[in-house]
Amino acid sequence: MTHQPKSVSPEMIEVVNGPEEIAKTGKRCVMTRRQFLLTSGISTFTVMVALKSGPSSAKVPAMVSTYERKFICKLSDLKEDEPLDFTYPDEGAYAESMIVKLGKEAGGGIGAEKDIVAFNYTCTHQGGPLQGTYQKGDKALGPCPLHLTTFDLTRHGIFISGQAYQSLPQVLLEVDGDDVYAVGMFGLIYGRYDNLKG
Repeated sequence: MTHQPKSVSPEMIEVVNGPEEIAKTGKRCVMTRRQFLLTSGISTFTVMVALKSGPSSAKVPAMVSTYERKFICKLSDLKEDEPLDFTYPDEGAYAESMIVKLGKEAGGGIGAEKDIVAFNYTCTHQGGPLQGTYQKGDKALGPCPLHLTTFDLTRHGIFISGQAYQSLPQVLLEVDGDDVYAVGMFGLIYGRYDNLKG
């Protein structure tokens, strides 16, 4: 005779597993955990292969979006803690951005000291303008005039305080000799569903 848990009646176990399984194993469950995981994995793999090799997959073309490589300024023209304004990735709404030499290494920074970064000027909370709010002491942008959000430019534009919950979009930069180019965006610009369709 097998020991059964007190919380489940023997009749219920017999209904779930059948009298033959109870007599043979004394267990409530027919399948072990290992068997369940193996069966689930094989089933998932089979379904994914079937979906991938089906006729509909051949009808969806690959979509590749690329940013324009745009000249921003000369590396030698940048002065520490003096932001320069530019627009990127286009001339549309919310494209205003800034580049600054922080004098301190920063996430995504370029140059010999990895201290040159660029960010979009639009607050990610409700689109407040951040022009003229650079704080050289904190290496931050803000506070936003709408809800006082401030962003840390040394840490990929993560918000320090305020109402925003997304980092400030960072403009990806590239150096070619003394020339600085914008080559992409890290993060979604406020007011856009696609950075390249502003």
